[in-house]
Amino acid sequence: MPKHLLQDIVVKAKRAPATVAHEMEMRRKNISIERVKQIKKEGKRHRYALWFVASISILFLLFALSYFFLKVTIEVNPKIQNVVLNENLSAFKGADADSSLAFDLIVISGEESRQVRSVEEKDVSEKAQGTVVIYNTFSSANQRLSIDTRLEGSNGKIYKTKKALVVPGMKDSTPGSIEVNIYGAEAGAEYNSAPLDFTIFGFKGTPKYSKFYARSKGPITGGFKGKSPFVSDKEKTVAINELKTALQAKLFKKATDQIPSGFVLFKDAVSFHTEEGDNEFVFSEGNTVSIKQKGALYGFLFNEQKLAKKIAQNVIKDYDGSAVYLSDIQSLIFSLSIDKENMSPEDIKNINFNLSGNAKIVWKLDEAKFKTDLLGKSKKDFSQILLQYPNIISADLAISPFWKTSLPDKSKDIKVIVNYPK
Repeated sequence: MPKHLLQDIVVKAKRAPATVAHEMEMRRKNISIERVKQIKKEGKRHRYALWFVASISILFLLFALSYFFLKVTIEVNPKIQNVVLNENLSAFKGADADSSLAFDLIVISGEESRQVRSVEEKDVSEKAQGTVVIYNTFSSANQRLSIDTRLEGSNGKIYKTKKALVVPGMKDSTPGSIEVNIYGAEAGAEYNSAPLDFTIFGFKGTPKYSKFYARSKGPITGGFKGKSPFVSDKEKTVAINELKTALQAKLFKKATDQIPSGFVLFKDAVSFHTEEGDNEFVFSEGNTVSIKQKGALYGFLFNEQKLAKKIAQNVIKDYDGSAVYLSDIQSLIFSLSIDKENMSPEDIKNINFNLSGNAKIVWKLDEAKFKTDLLGKSKKDFSQILLQYPNIISADLAISPFWKTSLPDKSKDIKVIVNYPK
């Protein structure tokens, strides 16, 4: 018994240091694990804090940028009134008074030609034809010239004017001038020529001889004498009528292409004029005859806005004078109270006419003023501002970014789209 007890004591005594070391090691490990857990918790809290700060910063940045990228789009539907027109109106040439409707006269000249085939030949005698400009450097007085006034060309040939005319007098140092058609005194190709200078034969031996002169516009052509393709009078008449129709359409298109913005030329507000002798017949090889037709288109031009305002005054009760226009104004029917075929357009000082048809009177929006009234206003005030514009039927407001509750301070950041009918 004592022996074993001693052994037990010795064994236990030998184990004691190892046990203490082990326990200390375990404590250190436990402390390390706890520390790691604590560090992880602190790391998570730190990351959450960073994300929170970053999110707040991003929101603040977006909020700040919204001031720089604030955009507003407003879609407006203007006031429109449908009317059926049958209005008798008067207009004065170049009228200045606000109460008077004005018109301007436009003149477009041109020519059209075509080839006509002949099936037979005939002895033909044709005189050369051309156009000249006669100048007056003699005095400020007008000079009358009778029909068939003789002009002597620089080629030594005599040509005659096709009509009587008045050459205007000088204005200051500027010569008076007028254009007139001429023809050769005799038939034959020898009267055909490149552009020429002319004197007035009847003034020879007087002071006027050197002070009146003429110059041709382009070549003088059409002179012929001999066998030539023959075209009957009936064929000529048909060809000339077709040329007149084609020329009138061409001149009308040319006129409409030149009309300044804001003006209107109704298709029936024109008058097409030709004069006797405004057509030429040029005989050529291959049994063909070239027929040329000259003419001039006169048109009455109106200011669209003033015309629309005049009509609105006549057909709308309590019209307040606001800016309006007529949509599809060209579809209205225009009719003059005088015979267009027999009138002299250049002498007309006033006209009476009728406009009829279905029309839309559309009120125009002063976009600059509208934008100014909206600058810096609250979104909730938009409806109240619209009440100041009775010519607006409705309007839709879109703000970007969507959370903004006020409108921009600069007009360039406001886009207005007005749904005007065409």
